[in-house]
Amino acid sequence: MAVDATIEPTSAPAVAAGPKKPKLHGRAFYESLGSPKYIVAPMVDQSEFAWRMLSRSFHPESERASLLAYSPMFHARQFLESQKYRDQHFQATRPGSNTPWLDGNPALDRPLFVQFCANDPEVLLSAAKIVAPYCDAVDLNLGCPQNIAKKGRYGSFLQEDQELIHRMIRILHENLDVPVTAKIRILDTPEATLKYAKNVLSAGASILTVHGRRREQKGHLTGLADWQMIRYLRDNLPPETVLFANGNILQHEDLQRCLAATGADGVMSAEGNLSNPGIFAPPPPPGSEPRGYWRGRDGKGGWRVDEVFRRYLDIIHEHVPAAGPAPARRPLFVPGDDTAWMHEPIEGLPAVNEKGKRIGKPTKRRSDLAKESPDRLAPNFVGMQPHLFHLLRHLVSRHHDVRDALGRTYLGEMEAYEAICSLVEKKVAEGLLEYERTGGKSVEEGGIDGPPPPPPVPAAGEEMDEDDDLESSVRVVRECWRPWWVVQPVIRPLPKEALARGAVQISKKDKKRMAAELEAEEEKSAKRAREEDGEGGEALGGEAAAAAITTA
Repeated sequence: MAVDATIEPTSAPAVAAGPKKPKLHGRAFYESLGSPKYIVAPMVDQSEFAWRMLSRSFHPESERASLLAYSPMFHARQFLESQKYRDQHFQATRPGSNTPWLDGNPALDRPLFVQFCANDPEVLLSAAKIVAPYCDAVDLNLGCPQNIAKKGRYGSFLQEDQELIHRMIRILHENLDVPVTAKIRILDTPEATLKYAKNVLSAGASILTVHGRRREQKGHLTGLADWQMIRYLRDNLPPETVLFANGNILQHEDLQRCLAATGADGVMSAEGNLSNPGIFAPPPPPGSEPRGYWRGRDGKGGWRVDEVFRRYLDIIHEHVPAAGPAPARRPLFVPGDDTAWMHEPIEGLPAVNEKGKRIGKPTKRRSDLAKESPDRLAPNFVGMQPHLFHLLRHLVSRHHDVRDALGRTYLGEMEAYEAICSLVEKKVAEGLLEYERTGGKSVEEGGIDGPPPPPPVPAAGEEMDEDDDLESSVRVVRECWRPWWVVQPVIRPLPKEALARGAVQISKKDKKRMAAELEAEEEKSAKRAREEDGEGGEALGGEAAAAAITTA
């Protein structure tokens, strides 16, 4: 049953009185935000307030508003109909008052776009009206490729219903006090994708974000995002169109590569940001590194995991009342400091029995936690464990005691998280001391601490096959590699690598599509050969291939 677009739930947050700003559109709206070039992507339960604050913390305070961030994706119907759902996902005002609090707080959390998934225009509008006073724009998710989106008929599974997409964007454009934006995935051809983009823009979207992967590209079949498809849109859409690019962002250097290759106004990162929330900030100049930033003898560096862990916990302590005050912290360790603290026992780790199982209830369901302490379900608590596993991915693959302690920690259990942070600090200190003791050889000579082997070198007289290189992630893994105590991306094998390893089985439909792609690539190679033989035609540049190699 449709919901009347003019009716909002009576339990919606009250809106503080104030002067109404004129509604801007398109590039005028984008420029009013300061024309941000870097964007924290919307992610389910993973781009919540604390994470947005952490991502902004790597910029000088005067520049933090230059980083645009999206809320997690909210389900429009649940957001509209359930006060509990709203309380657990969006905390714009303090309970029982109109006082700005966390999400969308003008002093802390702007610019902010709030994203919804939906398939009903009226429901979407009613949900959007609740958040509109606390954000700069409302975004429609048209890109989610997961099976839950297929079952719920939202995200990328609406792309066959362009008329519905147009109606949903149009109703927001015509009835909200803030602009509407949208995030899509590319389709099979440039022409189809361009038609899709034009439909979204004609409905009233002020900003279009394009993820350069098709709906089928997920999991082991994720592969590379197609920056050239985004460039095609840039070249064929009206110049005033504000376009954000998404895909292939693994490290800070990829941001400018993407902007140059696509011509987009801004670049969005999801997984790169999850692995390194400081990805948008330029690294400190050599010689001016703070304690929390490590630089190796080869000149490569990055933020230390213990520094990022500390920052994250401090933000939780500062803004989540149930977390309590942050403990006193000694300066982060660097070689040359006193090491006596490394021999002190760490208190607060989850207690286990002789079998390594946590003492007490074997599991803590969310319903149990809600009965004990409803504050435990605060959105900034919910994201902690997955965030930390992502940040510590390379550390926990070596230090299983950290992995096990993190896995045993319950939602909102700050004492345990603090103890794990202390354990991580100790592990990092040991790694740094070993690095200094061996003159860097502890991570330069291979093994579990060392970088992956280099790509195979062609034999004398042979040339590197660009196509073969594009099907391998080895070069990219080596370029992005840092010691385990530094935050760094998690790099998936490319689809053909995953198939060769037996990590994935492809369907008949995917086999047919891959065969068609192979045929197209062979035709492209043949065309290039003809051009090199002087048969005319426009030469195919290698810049895109180079960008893809370095940003897989």
